[in-house]
Parts: sequence; structure tokens; C-alpha cells
Amino acid sequence: MATAKARGPPSPDSPMPPTSKAGPEPRRPPSSDPQETNRPARLILFAAALLVAALNLRPALTTLGPVLPEIIRDTGISAAGASVLTTIPVLCLGVFGLAAPRIAGRTGTEAAIVAALALIAAGSLVRLLAAYPALIVGTIACGAALGVMGVLLPALVRRDFPRWTGPMMAAYTMALCAGASIGAGAAVPLAEGMGGWHRALAFWAVPAGATALVWAAILLRSRNRPASARRPAGLLWRSALAWHVTLFMGLQSALSYVVFGWLAPILRARGFDAVDAGLIVSGSILVQVAGALVSPLVATRLKRQGPVAVAVSAATLLGLLGCVYGETSAVVPAAILLGLGQGGSMALALTLIVLRSRDAATAAELSGMAQSVGYTIAAGGPLAVGLIHDWFGGWSAIGPFLAAIAVLAAMSGWAAGRDDHVPALGAPASA
Repeated sequence: MATAKARGPPSPDSPMPPTSKAGPEPRRPPSSDPQETNRPARLILFAAALLVAALNLRPALTTLGPVLPEIIRDTGISAAGASVLTTIPVLCLGVFGLAAPRIAGRTGTEAAIVAALALIAAGSLVRLLAAYPALIVGTIACGAALGVMGVLLPALVRRDFPRWTGPMMAAYTMALCAGASIGAGAAVPLAEGMGGWHRALAFWAVPAGATALVWAAILLRSRNRPASARRPAGLLWRSALAWHVTLFMGLQSALSYVVFGWLAPILRARGFDAVDAGLIVSGSILVQVAGALVSPLVATRLKRQGPVAVAVSAATLLGLLGCVYGETSAVVPAAILLGLGQGGSMALALTLIVLRSRDAATAAELSGMAQSVGYTIAAGGPLAVGLIHDWFGGWSAIGPFLAAIAVLAAMSGWAAGRDDHVPALGAPASA
């Protein structure tokens, strides 16, 4: 029987086998955590859920404008009363946007989004009552929910997609614009098909409720994320750069909400029927998708985003003036230019929040500041347009007001576009 040969010391010329003081490393068993093994698939599904949520951020607002003349007729309110109705949701965006980071800190971001989507559904259903007080209550509920979601969703992009900020912000803003366009374009056909504007407004409870169920499923499968230590958020309020971002957000939003609330009545006063006016507004908002796609991709490739801010502000102003003062045949081209400018402006404002932040905690706080203060500023846009109409008895006097807003937006966007960051409030987020 053969015997084993005794092993002597290796010769100097023989290769030394690798050694380890700890011995051979045991093979790591495959992870049984589906969140680790399926992370790419989870990110794709989460991105899809985020974009579906973004689709619900504007229909509750953009459905009002196309049916506003019928609301005025049936409820007996004045143009000033209608201005209040179009201004309240923007104010709610500001007030509740400021509280969004604190709400998410207590409940978790995903849970806050589930609650906000449920509140959109409830507020939309309240509008079914078709009375002015019910419209006010439903609009406040929708505005509060939109304020919370509008702050938290961009922070989720910064948290979970730090390497794809440009494409994700482009897709997010495109979803915003698509939802706004669908709401504006479908308002009058839904009102005619469902037997009243109140049913058309209440319809949007259905997609909001369905999306809430999707996010509830995400909440059940998500892990609890440890809160990062943060320095006082008051640092942002002393930052000039943060204020420039905030002013750009507010001023460009003021023009957006003028379009959402008053462009359809302006076009109807110029001779367009209700369906055509709604379709022009819807088409203009739909074109925002193209501007929203291009603006973040260009902005994230530049060190300074100021030139982009000037370009999109100029396009917005020229398009608005064309819709208000241009020949009837020029309204559609002007609406297209308006859509490109406004889509680019909104996308740039949201992208600046991410670009000027070093981490997800800072992005959430800057998003809260920019959108809360910004939307409070923006609320003055539709309110002032309604008051100017009442004072002067027509729409011809609103041009200088719109021009002033656009110029100030370009100036603040130029300052917000410099290559710098606001004070960091938390540790860098991991992908």
C-alpha cells in the first residue's frame, strides 16, 4: 500500500503558496435578503412608483382653470372669489411644504407620501359637493398633500438615485408636466361626459387612491432608515445661495400658476370656445415635457446654470405675451413656446435644489425652503392677475406684471446657477 510522502520545508526555488493568519476565508453564502439580491430591479420599480406619484401632483390644480367660468356661473362667485380659489392651493404648497421634512422625520418618507396621496383622494371627493365652501375645503386638502409630496419626492431622487440625478429629475419633471397636461385637457370633456364640473374635479380621487395603494405596498416592504445627524436647518435661511434658489422656484412657479388658473379663461375671453381653450392649455403643458427633458440634462453638464435660467425665462415670457396679445393665428405657436419655457423652468428649479445640495438631508431641507417660501411667493401670481382683471376690466393690463416676474426670475436663476453648495445639514447619503 502506498504511503504518504513526508513533506519537508519548501525549497527556496519553489513558489510559496499564499498563506493567511486567519486561515482560508469561508465562502460567503448568497444573501437571502431580497433587497440586496434584487436591488437593480427594486430601484427600477421604485423609480416607476416615484414617477406615478409625480403624475398625481398637478391634476388637482390644473382641472380648475378650464372649468372656472362654469364654477363662477354656478356658484355665483366673482373673479376675486375665483382668484382665491386658484390661490389657496399654491399657498398650501408653501405652508405644508415647509413642514414636510419634519413630517417625514416623524413618520418616514414613504409613510408621509402614502398619507398625502390618500389626502388628495379625499380632497377630490369633497369637491363632488359642488358648493363654494366644499371647493375651498377640498382645494386646501389637495394643496396640503401636494405641498408635502412636492418637497419629499425630489429628496428621494437625491437619496436613492445620486448617480442619475439629471435623468431622474428630467423624468420626474416630465411626469409632473404630463399629469398637469392630462388634468387640463381632460377637465372639460370629463365635465361634459360625467354631467358636471364637480364630477370632473372629483374624478382625480381614483388615480390618487390607486397610487396610494402602490406606495402602501412599498412602505410594507421598505426598511427603516436610520436618521442622520443634522445641523440646524437655520443655516439654510442665512445662505444667500439658498435664497436665490428659493426666489427662482417661486417666481417661475408664479407664472406657472397664472397659466394653470387663468390662461383658459383668457383664451375664452379672446373668442376660443371652452374645449379649444382647454386643449390649447393642455397642449402647452404637454409641450413642457420636452422642456423638462432637455433642461436638467443640459444643466447637469454645465458648471453654471445661469444661462439656462435666462433662456427658459425668456421663452416663458414671450410665449405668455403671445397668448395674451398675439393674433389668434399665433396663439398656438405662442403656447408651444410657453410650454417649452415653463417645462424647462420647473425642471431647472427642481434640479437646482439637488445640484446645490451635498446630501439627501440638505436636499430635503432646501426643497422644503425653496418650495414653501417659493410657492407662497407664487400664490401672488394668480391672485394679482385676477385683481388686475377686475380693476381694469380686461386682460390687456397684465402684460407688465408678467414681464416683471419673468425678469426677476431670470436674475434669481442666474445667481442660483453658480457652481457652489448651500451649507450641508447631514452626512453624505449612500446610493
